[in-house]
Amino acid sequence: MRNFGFVFLILLALLGFSSVFVVTEGQRAIVLLFSKVQKDSADNAVVYEPGLHLKVPFFSQVRHLDARIQTLDGAPDRFVTSEKKDLIVDSYVKWRVSDFSNFYLRARGDKQYAETLLKQKVNNGLRTNFGSRTIKEIVSGERSELMAEALVQASDSAQELGIEVLDVRVKQINLPNEVSNSIFQRMRAERTAVAKEHRSEGQEKAETIRAEVDRRVTVMLADAERNARTVRGEGDAEAANIYALAYNKDPEFFGFIRSLEAYKKTFTSKSDVMVLSPDSEFFDYMKQKDSK
Repeated sequence: MRNFGFVFLILLALLGFSSVFVVTEGQRAIVLLFSKVQKDSADNAVVYEPGLHLKVPFFSQVRHLDARIQTLDGAPDRFVTSEKKDLIVDSYVKWRVSDFSNFYLRARGDKQYAETLLKQKVNNGLRTNFGSRTIKEIVSGERSELMAEALVQASDSAQELGIEVLDVRVKQINLPNEVSNSIFQRMRAERTAVAKEHRSEGQEKAETIRAEVDRRVTVMLADAERNARTVRGEGDAEAANIYALAYNKDPEFFGFIRSLEAYKKTFTSKSDVMVLSPDSEFFDYMKQKDSK
């Protein structure tokens, strides 16, 4: 009897635990009874809010669904513009579940599967918008308009999945690597050509400036040489005039001074050797004369 009571308590506990379920904050839940979604009198799926709820034990299955805002940030995709140019576009999508019953039926309640379907729908909208614009229009200022149109298209197409698209953003737009490399090479070649042109113009101007400076230096040196010769000639003339005046005033003293200067210049070095006759006029002022 005691064993039967113990078993009864265990069965009662199991029945109680299987009759309740908990929905945590940030989640919603739907209950499947015999693999069918429970609905209310208006034929709408019953969605359970966060809290403690009851269900039919053993025959009911609870499916928890995330009700928070999700971010779909996949790998960049290639799009073609109206001018048949490829672009690598990196975008992201903000979304959340709005119809949990439809989301479960259409997307199996699987987040990854839902994001795969949503990614296709968003890319279709972006492909349409990119295909109707040129690269210049996309880059110069129509990105906001493009994202707004993509948001509207994605929202309309995502409703059938029970998903509400909150935002579609284009983070980055790049050219494919092969196109970028060719553009960079062309830009590098253009910059190299411009640099060579500037360098040749600089060398030409440098040669012109150098030739002008050389011409001015030559003219200045010639003028300086001419002025120096003029000054030197004037000085020599002035010296000759002074010598002439001095000679006319006292020829004997003038001759004596000139001889002393000659002696000084001649006997500066001890290694100098001169062979002269003692009777030479060079030694006239070094001879002793008899006093009268």
